[in-house]
Amino acid sequence: MENGRVQFPFPYQPYNIQEQFMKALYSALDQGKVGIFESPTGTGKSLSLICGALSWLTDYEEKRKQEAAALLHDGEAIISTSTAQSSNSSSSAEPDWITDFVQKKPERDLVSKLKDEESKRKKREERLEMIRNNVQLKYAMKRKSCEDDEAYKLLQLSKEEQTETQGDQEDEELIIPEYESDDESKTRSRFCGAEDDSDDDLVEEHITKIYYCSRTHSQLAQFVHEVQKSPFSKDISLVTLGSRQNLCINEEVRRLGSIQHINDRCIEMQKNKHEKPQHEEGAKRKRGQAKSVCPYYKASALQQMRDDILGTVHDIEQMLKLGREKHSCPYYATRLAVPPAQLVVLPYQMLLHEATRKAAGIQLKGQVVIIDEAHNLSDTLSCIHSAELNGAQLCRVHSQLTQYAERYKSRLKAKNLMYIKQILFVIEGLVRVLGGKVGQNPQSQTTQTGTEMLSINNFLFNAQIDNINLFKLKRYFEKSLISRKLGGFVEKYAGSGVSVHTPSCSNKENRRTEGLNRYLQTLQSNQSTSASSVDQQGSETEKVLSASPMMQVEGFFMALTNSNTDGRVVVHRQGTLSESSVKFLLLNPAVHFAQVLKQCRAVIIAGGTMQPVSDFKQELLFSAGVGEERITEFSCGHVIPPENILPLVLCSGPSGQELDFTFQNRDSPRMMDETGRILSNICNVVPGGVVCFLPSYEYLRRIVSHWEASGALTRLANKKKIFQEPKKANQVEQVLSEFSRCIQRCAVDAGGLSGALLFSVVGGKMSEGINFSDDLGRCVVMVGMPYPNIKSPELQEKMSYLDKHLIHSGGRSPGQALIENLCMKAVNQSIGRAIRHRGDYSSIVMCDRRYSRPATLSKLPVWIKDRTSTHTTFGPAFAALRKFFLEKKQKQV
Repeated sequence: MENGRVQFPFPYQPYNIQEQFMKALYSALDQGKVGIFESPTGTGKSLSLICGALSWLTDYEEKRKQEAAALLHDGEAIISTSTAQSSNSSSSAEPDWITDFVQKKPERDLVSKLKDEESKRKKREERLEMIRNNVQLKYAMKRKSCEDDEAYKLLQLSKEEQTETQGDQEDEELIIPEYESDDESKTRSRFCGAEDDSDDDLVEEHITKIYYCSRTHSQLAQFVHEVQKSPFSKDISLVTLGSRQNLCINEEVRRLGSIQHINDRCIEMQKNKHEKPQHEEGAKRKRGQAKSVCPYYKASALQQMRDDILGTVHDIEQMLKLGREKHSCPYYATRLAVPPAQLVVLPYQMLLHEATRKAAGIQLKGQVVIIDEAHNLSDTLSCIHSAELNGAQLCRVHSQLTQYAERYKSRLKAKNLMYIKQILFVIEGLVRVLGGKVGQNPQSQTTQTGTEMLSINNFLFNAQIDNINLFKLKRYFEKSLISRKLGGFVEKYAGSGVSVHTPSCSNKENRRTEGLNRYLQTLQSNQSTSASSVDQQGSETEKVLSASPMMQVEGFFMALTNSNTDGRVVVHRQGTLSESSVKFLLLNPAVHFAQVLKQCRAVIIAGGTMQPVSDFKQELLFSAGVGEERITEFSCGHVIPPENILPLVLCSGPSGQELDFTFQNRDSPRMMDETGRILSNICNVVPGGVVCFLPSYEYLRRIVSHWEASGALTRLANKKKIFQEPKKANQVEQVLSEFSRCIQRCAVDAGGLSGALLFSVVGGKMSEGINFSDDLGRCVVMVGMPYPNIKSPELQEKMSYLDKHLIHSGGRSPGQALIENLCMKAVNQSIGRAIRHRGDYSSIVMCDRRYSRPATLSKLPVWIKDRTSTHTTFGPAFAALRKFFLEKKQKQV
């Protein structure tokens, strides 16, 4: 291992850049480095990551096995030598062998530990081998064979019947248990599986593994498919993690829709299963609904599904299918599979957020983490650890928690009541900062308009809550599960919160909850009447109001425990209390990433475009305490030949109009008209699909409206069919499908249109993760430079923070560099939608004179920058574009 690997298992003959990538990756993992790896889309980055990383893991495990065997041999030799010497000594030397026995205790302990580890390893390998050979495993389970039928009957009973429960046990599941502060038992950390200590084989030690994370579930699915195609597919134990929303197969729970509802119902069903009915003869009883349990949550089935997951590589869709076949929960089976798995595939949030990591049973100490699609890692970390609350949410949760405490005050322990009062006090302070009062309709309360940026300490002082220990409240939230209890209370007694009538259980119960219901109904009626679509908005509002906002409140409280220098609180007052909000803005994402960097053996940060690396290192690595000596970088070119890409910078249009799409100039009719003429010329010579990226949805709307009035849109539509990126995510797939079908039809019907023109937005739903390969993206047009809004208070505060804490270099401040980098990262992601494989070809047209600046060109990916030509006039650029596609057409003929 010390000399690295020369050859790597690969499904085909790898490109030279793939071999270089794998060697650099292997070396980084072996030396425990933090690696920044850049490999353009279409160069086989995923396979290089898989084969390089798993080759290292295989070698590492073999090396550890050999080292353990050598240590075991040496330890046994020492002990056997000692035993022989003791047996040859005289009886009078008895104290000597006792002394020797004590002295050799460390060797014996080491030998015992090594034997134990070797036994576990062999047992694990034998079990996996049996699973892969489809041998039926037998486990000693205490459960009866008819458990499936019993669980199913219980589920039916919960829907169809009513049962008798003890009167004094009413709402027992909603009562917060006695809180014991820091000394509370850790029993809640057992998240699934064993119900008693006898189920030991459900809990395993964590072996050395690789955690691979990416941004979206579709990207994770693509990665798993690459693993399935790799030479390691038969030998690797892989598990894909996801949320309950992604992995739940209980249709009754899935129908709840919101992730909070799904989580709460799932945990409630587990609790119901483990509870034992306690009926005493002669006790007063009250009729009520039976508590439902989940038929998919059973230790025997979970254990079998865990083994199936470890034995064969599955993506999420395959796991859902397997779960339905096995009648077992994929969510909990995957968590059981984490400790013995060699490769764990999971979304960003699950790895980068500490609380979520713990909940998923992820242990990073000594492990390897690969973060793919990491170009926006800094923004992702900031987003995950930021939190926002509006006035309506604060008032709603205050009302809910007040009525919860009032209803159960005689059954809650004094310490619970004390913490609930503190939470209510803090919420009142937050509402006060926004200029409102609790207990009144937030939509009828007017506030001054304006935005205020405060440090955490100043915000706490202004809210008059600086005397509250937020760290103790944080522990209380974590251990008391108050958010879930309150959610259950609201769901049980408020329903969806939109019913015209209060529940008809009893007059006493009506009095207890009528305030909560009336308040929720008021909010609903106001929101529904102001909606553009009453039915749709009412449905969405109903979903929101049926859940308690306590989870969001908890998240905001957690955010306020950050260091005073690492974050700011933005107070937005929007005229009414309901629309006003408080937002925690994380300024230093390195403080949370430092935990990952410190615990892991090695961290690999990979992406198709990681430029500019220097600022990335400054903000995320150096600020997290990583030294330059631990960082290694690798960047490779593209596999396509130089003649397959034509990047152009246009400084002026066909009429000679200078292209300067600054915020002040881009709305002028002359600029819009010139843009239309440029696209019209491009559509004349580019076959297939043209994708045009604009800076924002609003600018897209304005320029299309202008073209409709001027007739430019009609002229474009005569050449290519026009498509626009939809604002709603659920419509993206349909637009892309129609765009693709149109291009395919045009390729067959030469007498019709020459293809299609798709208008997209930089940073929108089509600028990342979408594949415009081959005819779908023969030309990508960038209109202007998508700089972020410099007037944003959040952005200004971030710039100020960087200027104060990072090193100034190159004659520019870190804040200025941030603006430029945000713009060019967005550009690089957009132009990277084309050229997806070795035989692909495409042109890239950047319409703005500012692209010609050397500092801007240097931020393009090297393989694009080296081939970019700048044109001050339109004629030569258009001639180059026409020649490029004529040559491609001749080669095809």
